Amino acid sequence: MRLFAPTAILFCILASVAQSQTVNKPEMIRITRSNSQPAQPAPAETFTGSVQIDSPFQASAPARVYGARVTFEPGARTAWHTHVLGQILIVTTGTGRVQRWGDPVEEIRQGDIVWIPPGQKHWHGATPNIAMTHIAIVEQLNGKSTDWMEKVTDAEYAAPVSIRAASSGDPSRPAAGASEQPTAAQKLMGDIAPKLADLTDQVLFGDVWQRPQLSQRDRSLVTVAALIAMNRPDQLRSHLARARANGLTQEELVEAITHLAFHSGWPNAVTAVGVAREVFKGN
Repeated sequence: MRLFAPTAILFCILASVAQSQTVNKPEMIRITRSNSQPAQPAPAETFTGSVQIDSPFQASAPARVYGARVTFEPGARTAWHTHVLGQILIVTTGTGRVQRWGDPVEEIRQGDIVWIPPGQKHWHGATPNIAMTHIAIVEQLNGKSTDWMEKVTDAEYAAPVSIRAASSGDPSRPAAGASEQPTAAQKLMGDIAPKLADLTDQVLFGDVWQRPQLSQRDRSLVTVAALIAMNRPDQLRSHLARARANGLTQEELVEAITHLAFHSGWPNAVTAVGVAREVFKGN
């Protein structure tokens, strides 16, 4: 009997320590694999058009962040809404639109990161012709993150779009403070073929050139090589300038021309040298 009490006390202490270690054990890293959760259609009450929500995530307390990947088909958008603690949007593919109440509609593209301050009435979605996917991240306050309002009307959605400045390597976007200026494609063919100019801006430069599978530099090298091989000096001129803006050096471009002389023909290479001389002197 004398041994029983100390043994019981020791057992209780060990159990308490084990429980404490279990409670204080750090949370493991969690990885949600792509496509591991089926996409769900967004609620029709708060979205217009075809919208899919997938890969939802939520942090454990004390963190209060949660979000999801949201894909908007062309023409689709959210309703007007606000966020209690604001929202971050990370555009992963395509081209979209976002608007704060009272401000112009703005274009957003792959790679753009959008911060929407707390309490600001806004909407976001795809363009009329191009789908858009973004990751949306919000925080909850007392279990609430969003206040939904009325839907965006067709007239509001079709309002003129303001395009902010981008990197110098993207000629489809105007420079800072020049949102009303025509793009290079609009200057070239907008008066004769406005739809072709729009497709050039929205699909070619707005979508294809923005895809992450190839860098802007690599896309420029591929395009320059193709134009040399096809002997297209007019198009080559602008793309050589674009290649320089995207990080290709004069030496690298000249080496590409030299290499292609053996694969696409000497006359094509000689023509390309003449175009390159003009571009390099202009720079």
